[in-house]
Amino acid sequence: MGWPMGIYYGFFHSISSFCNAGFDLSGIISGPFSSLTAYLQDPVISLTIPILIILGGLGFVVIRDLYYNRRFSKLLLHSKVVLVLTAVLVVGGTILFWLLEQENAIAQLSPGGAVLASFYQAVTPRTCGSNTLDISSLRSATQFFMIILMFIGASPGGTGGGIKTTTLGALLTATWSAVQGKTNAESFERSIPSSIIFKAIAVFILAAFWVAVVTMILVVTEKTSFLAVLFEATSAFGTVGLTMGLTPHLSTFGKVLIIMTMYAGRVGPLTVALAFWQRQQPVRFKYPDEKIIIG
Repeated sequence: MGWPMGIYYGFFHSISSFCNAGFDLSGIISGPFSSLTAYLQDPVISLTIPILIILGGLGFVVIRDLYYNRRFSKLLLHSKVVLVLTAVLVVGGTILFWLLEQENAIAQLSPGGAVLASFYQAVTPRTCGSNTLDISSLRSATQFFMIILMFIGASPGGTGGGIKTTTLGALLTATWSAVQGKTNAESFERSIPSSIIFKAIAVFILAAFWVAVVTMILVVTEKTSFLAVLFEATSAFGTVGLTMGLTPHLSTFGKVLIIMTMYAGRVGPLTVALAFWQRQQPVRFKYPDEKIIIG
């Protein structure tokens, strides 16, 4: 390859990783859909790229907050939620991936190589798209787990897609508060306004509805497996770029639908909905409260 091309490749993949773009140039060398599989056991590549993905996905609000407030206790609630959930998803994702694939895709790797591969695959669905293992060779359970990670995505103000970690955090906080019998969603000694909880619920439902509808349509039009289509639709919504090899085989209609899903995922489902709906007017009155039975 030579130094000039090597430096160019380094710049390209560094920017692609930090921006969670998912583009790589390895297909020129290793073949279609190979991504970074040639660097599976290269610690420099397999550590540097995931770190850049994580930094880009944290969001500039969090990075700025960390720069000015070094102590966790002084951080904004937003930053605390993002950092905690990112750590849980990365560490938990690495462990779960290793457990699911220890007798499959990573069975022939050394213990260190298996952990490294698991770490990379746990980070890249949120939401870069490069991979060091063949996605189609993974177990169905692992592929479904990656779908969940792609749906969650990165954090607000960052370079990734998905419903965002803070949306998940708000929903988990509200759920835990409800289980405890509290009337307010509380996290890190702060109360999250009900308006934020409503928006989180709206984002989650609209995103799930969009992915479900797109998946249902593609299953009918493309006549392929449900899991492959769900993976493709979720990857598009999360602007991830991972695929089980279905993308080039989609019909023209299927490709257009995937493109629309990418736009909807990047802009945000709530923003798309508000674009077609009149903005809320100031509340001049309030209807009487009445309870309904839940659960």
